Amino acid sequence: MARELPAGLRMGTSSWTFPGWAGLVYAASYSASQLARDGLGAYASHPLLRTVGIDRSYYGSVDAATLARYAAAVPADFRFLVKAHDACTVLRFSGHERYGAQRGQDNPRFLDAAYARDAVVAPFVDGLGARAGVLLFQFGPLPVAQLGGPERFVERLHAFLSALPRGPLYAVEIRNTALLTRRYADAVRDAGACHCINAIGSMPDPVTQWRITDGAQAPALVVRWMLARHLRYEAARERYAPFDRIVDPDPRTCQSIAALVRRACAAGQPAYVVVNNKAEGSAPLSVARLASEIADDVPF
Repeated sequence: MARELPAGLRMGTSSWTFPGWAGLVYAASYSASQLARDGLGAYASHPLLRTVGIDRSYYGSVDAATLARYAAAVPADFRFLVKAHDACTVLRFSGHERYGAQRGQDNPRFLDAAYARDAVVAPFVDGLGARAGVLLFQFGPLPVAQLGGPERFVERLHAFLSALPRGPLYAVEIRNTALLTRRYADAVRDAGACHCINAIGSMPDPVTQWRITDGAQAPALVVRWMLARHLRYEAARERYAPFDRIVDPDPRTCQSIAALVRRACAAGQPAYVVVNNKAEGSAPLSVARLASEIADDVPF
């Protein structure tokens, strides 16, 4: 199946540390801690898995040495999709205990390009080298009024992206439908970045996002298939664990992502697709379903 896929496509999952993937990705059963330490090389040897999401970097910047160890564990043609530290994208810290004394306070580093350059971009480039794929700035649901409205957010986002070092492929993921506008798309593209299409209940379907953002003009197609539309993360985790089977197949989303991938690759666009266990129940099996749809070559 992997041989039938476009060369410019890299599919993978959000992390690789799931014991329930024994028999799907891993030859035997290992603990999550064993997989976190030693599983990446085995993951990257799977022919359908040519990228992986690094989520831990969202909760705190990851140093270049750690990223270099990841890079050394995978083949030369493997690429990483790394989340930027949420200090770049959170307007106000939530009440979560991980924020400590900052809970409930405004974030002074929101869209701070200097911080992003030093704490996020530099380790991404220096640590991963040629295996650096996508650096993702994920914005959770934002209080649009406090931002000054969609237009003000677009202005600040454009200034932020434009001030980052050139070279890496930057992607922006938003969770507010009100912010998904042509002005937003133009600003992201003008800065050399791309909109990350996120399959999640709070956002329009993947094809609608691609059309609104004029995805054909983006430097790459970046898609994250994150969550079943009828569930929240906690409920999905409880329903789908240990993530060893498809529980809630979503053929519509699968087919729409496959169609976007075929179109992008036919036009010479690189394509990155990362799938979460909480999309259908088992990310590796969802990747296999996507691969089958892409190989079937159904018209867009």
